[in-house]
Amino acid sequence: MNQLKRPAAICLSVCLTALFGLSFSTSAWSQAAPAAKPQSTSPIAPIEDPLASAAKAPVKKVSKAQIINGIAVVVNDEVITNMEVQERINSIERSLKAQGTPLPARADLEKQILERMIIDRLQVQLAKEQGMRVDDIMLDRALQRMAEQNKTTLQELRNQIERDGTSFSAFREEIRDDIMMQRVREREVESKLQVSELEVDNFIAAQEAAPSKNQEINLGHIMVRIPENATPEVIAQRNARAQEAYKKLRIGDDFAKLAATYSDSNEALKGGEVGWREQDKIPTIFVDAVNKISFVGGFSEIVRSPNGFHIFKLLGKRDVAPVAASNTVQETNVRHILMRPTQLLTAAQVKTTLAELKQKILNKTATFEELAKANSVDTSASKGGDLGWVNPGDTFPEFETTMNKLAINEVSDPIETQMGFHILQVVERKVSDDSKERKRVAARQSVRARKSEEALQDWLRQLRDRAYVEFRTEQK
Repeated sequence: MNQLKRPAAICLSVCLTALFGLSFSTSAWSQAAPAAKPQSTSPIAPIEDPLASAAKAPVKKVSKAQIINGIAVVVNDEVITNMEVQERINSIERSLKAQGTPLPARADLEKQILERMIIDRLQVQLAKEQGMRVDDIMLDRALQRMAEQNKTTLQELRNQIERDGTSFSAFREEIRDDIMMQRVREREVESKLQVSELEVDNFIAAQEAAPSKNQEINLGHIMVRIPENATPEVIAQRNARAQEAYKKLRIGDDFAKLAATYSDSNEALKGGEVGWREQDKIPTIFVDAVNKISFVGGFSEIVRSPNGFHIFKLLGKRDVAPVAASNTVQETNVRHILMRPTQLLTAAQVKTTLAELKQKILNKTATFEELAKANSVDTSASKGGDLGWVNPGDTFPEFETTMNKLAINEVSDPIETQMGFHILQVVERKVSDDSKERKRVAARQSVRARKSEEALQDWLRQLRDRAYVEFRTEQK
């Protein structure tokens, strides 16, 4: 069965938590071994050498305003100014104080924040180079969802942001960047993951051999990153840094403060808190270390992975109500046409083009298959857009919701997912009375979650290590 990727939710929590202490769930955290690069079978066009565009680039001429402000660091052909860094430091300090986290030394915090800003800037650069855009309408919808998730209104959210000393326009731009970063991660990491039937078989066998309680755990995480192609000397230096953090943890130093001081992970500036995770979705390389933590508040020994050195703390554990068993699975045979905005083609123009393609199908001047082969940027284009049989949870929520509402052979209006814009057509449906297949679907999703976590940090490491980054002293 052709597998579509199961998407992560749009990850806006880093920006929100850092700025205002708002609570959002996040699934992106530091991982272990890089996954092999497969041939994608998801409804996403392949991208050739996604890191090539992040290689060393000529530096643009900076403006007089930038010189007066002072350049903190050059990132490929853009700059991060001292003023940007100081504004981010101030907001992070407010957030850490609100969480009750002891502040690390300002020099340590500045180093952490600057490194995070570099990685974020690289992701946004790559997204823009690939033609990704987030228009104001899409941004407004995201902000509205954000307010609803926090049980507040958009105006109240705006008031809170401005009370915390940040302009709402600046906040909007940070959220725009967050959405773009999530999209480029989806394209460069999630879309290239593939789960084999053997991996599913092995996962199910392991679960049956040692069944575990249906539990979620909340983890703290400190990661000291190892650069790509690091020499033994560099690895020894990074190990010494991890050992220093571990020794301080053992004598009673605050874990959240140590994470903000030492960790290179995505959640470092949130005190290292990963959030609640199902146990079977923890990256395999970390399972043993986490399982050895016998009580809430305990922490692991240092764990080595290809990406770095890791320390975990068990912040919480809770039972989860089991999902009611069902022996039926509805499968849908669906096809689609995928198009994406580019630097020459706006989102509005893409939607108009797809609407015109739909009209051609309705007028019977062309078939869906012909138009998919000629226009779709997905790997399914050669098959007339055919994605095969799709199970619940295999694709994007927006895609699945639209698919489920369509009658057989009906063509949808253009819809948007994190991969671009689609029109789709349901060819056939069937209900399978097969609990074994349902178990395999759940197992596949768990394996995919593990591999996703393992691949993301490796991709971020490569993106950072292959970029042109030049640190500058303050210019007078």
